[in-house]
Amino acid sequence: ILYYLLIKYILEKIHFVGKSKFLNKAQRNTYRVLLDNLCQEHKYVISSLNYVFMSDDELLEINQQSLNHDDYTDIITFDLSDQEGIIDGEIYISKDRIHENAETYKTDFEEELTRVISHGLLHLMGYKDKNESDSKKMREAENKSIQMWKHMFYMKPNNK
Repeated sequence: ILYYLLIKYILEKIHFVGKSKFLNKAQRNTYRVLLDNLCQEHKYVISSLNYVFMSDDELLEINQQSLNHDDYTDIITFDLSDQEGIIDGEIYISKDRIHENAETYKTDFEEELTRVISHGLLHLMGYKDKNESDSKKMREAENKSIQMWKHMFYMKPNNK
């Protein structure tokens, strides 16, 4: 019962919209729990977190209009919070880029999706990736999130 109450609470705070039909309810809830745990680990609280999935061309348009960048990207994060320690944001993700990145980096789609979903939240928690040192810290935090995701939802108790 406690698990279901937690999911209900998280459901009210984390939303997946747009071209997100590829995620079933159980997968969306899995990511919600992961994101909530990631926030707790970093001592953040989620007020509102919206993941908007779209095509490459749709995200390119946002990149051009909002950031004056004229290139494809896998993710754009907007921090809407005005309080330290509170997550309020919108994260736009190209499903096309995730597929391509998974092929390029020889990983499966779900793991790459987990990396990108975590990446957006990590930006909202202050992680940067504009220089080599910051990128390394971001990658370490992403990898830790992926391991948490694998441990929480895919590792069988007998596997060590």
